Amino acid sequence: MHCPFCGNQETLVKDSRQSEDGAAIRRRRYCPECSQRFTTVERVQLREITVIKTDGRRIPFDRDKLARSIKIALRKRPIDEVKQERLVNELVRKLESSGAQEISSQFIGKIAMNALRKVDSVAYVRFASVYQDFREIEAFSKILADMTPNSVSIKETSQE
Repeated sequence: MHCPFCGNQETLVKDSRQSEDGAAIRRRRYCPECSQRFTTVERVQLREITVIKTDGRRIPFDRDKLARSIKIALRKRPIDEVKQERLVNELVRKLESSGAQEISSQFIGKIAMNALRKVDSVAYVRFASVYQDFREIEAFSKILADMTPNSVSIKETSQE
């Protein structure tokens, strides 16, 4: 492992620990050249997944992009980082264990929405608004109506 500070090619592992859910190993490293410390994370990757975008492009699956999207949806919500990481790990495991080499971005969005719906309804609506590209208030109204069976639409309440 190269040192990210000085580029030294030989770094030492000072400590290794499993993450809380056992899906990754965190290693504390030390560079004997510049004396800096840093952490690396090692994860199991079952297979290479290619994402098929809506415009037909194929790009490699990026776990960090999914994690950022989940984190943004959960921003300022009462879900701690450990639970967020566990949620992302579950989603990635679901994708990798599906057996598919190519997965559509729509499928990834749907499973992320379903997972967020179970965790936090506000995060679910936030994620859905970006994933489904809401442009009108009616789209928000529809998703909120789908969440609560006997709900009143936003349009109806604003006319009272």
